[in-house]
Amino acid sequence: MNSSVRALYTPFAFIIGMISFANPLLAADWQATQGDVLTVEVESPGTKPVLRCFGKAWPVQAIREGYWRGWVGVDLKQKAGNYPLLWQGREHKIRQQLAVIKGNFRVSNITVEKKMAVFDKPTLARIRKEVNSLKATYTMPVEATPTISMSALPVQGVISTPFGAQRYVNGEPRSPHSGLDIAAPAGSPIQVPLAGRVLLVSHMYLNGNTVVIGHGNGLVSVYSHMQSSNIHQGDWVKTGSILGKVGSTGRATGPHLHWGIRFNNARINPDSLLHHVH
Repeated sequence: MNSSVRALYTPFAFIIGMISFANPLLAADWQATQGDVLTVEVESPGTKPVLRCFGKAWPVQAIREGYWRGWVGVDLKQKAGNYPLLWQGREHKIRQQLAVIKGNFRVSNITVEKKMAVFDKPTLARIRKEVNSLKATYTMPVEATPTISMSALPVQGVISTPFGAQRYVNGEPRSPHSGLDIAAPAGSPIQVPLAGRVLLVSHMYLNGNTVVIGHGNGLVSVYSHMQSSNIHQGDWVKTGSILGKVGSTGRATGPHLHWGIRFNNARINPDSLLHHVH
């Protein structure tokens, strides 16, 4: 099943100077699995509408005169059910519905050294500080690229841990896996899948050598466990350029790249941005 959903919705009528409510689509007409990106298009004459869902505003771009495209990210842990999706124009509203479907995620078990599973107070304080610095990048403003679609996997390899897997570290449950782990030989080049601004370059206790890139439109990508990186915070990197090499730094059982995506702070399956999103 294609992990993104795309549909075109045309309201029955617009009433100038009044609020016009279109009949909502059936829930079955709008479906997205936890972690997916939903692509929607609408006919709405006049000024650029605001697209809202899950209590957030989502990016909207013009397709042609009177037609608009928007994207909505469904967080990995968004509860399954029906949610309102609203296009807010200056003179009208268009109400739709989105059905979130529970994902079918696998279980992942890893075994690591005790120091990478049980932390003393200084290490725990370091980890918390690093987590906060990472979270801070998710809301940093960045000039927008024309699209949110990724060109390709950042490295060629095997998906060793898929998105959404329930993680167990040394038998203890941890947070679900919020990205893709791509196993590849150490030193393999890592390419930038979409142009953007480098927001963070850091060596972290658990994530190892990590780079964060902001692409605008609320889209942020994270690359962890790298052997090395050759870019610096503040750089603008082009699609296809090399940002570093695959490694096994931090909590890693072998050379691989952890690739994570945040979209408006939602944890998104990177696969849903590969060629699926227009």
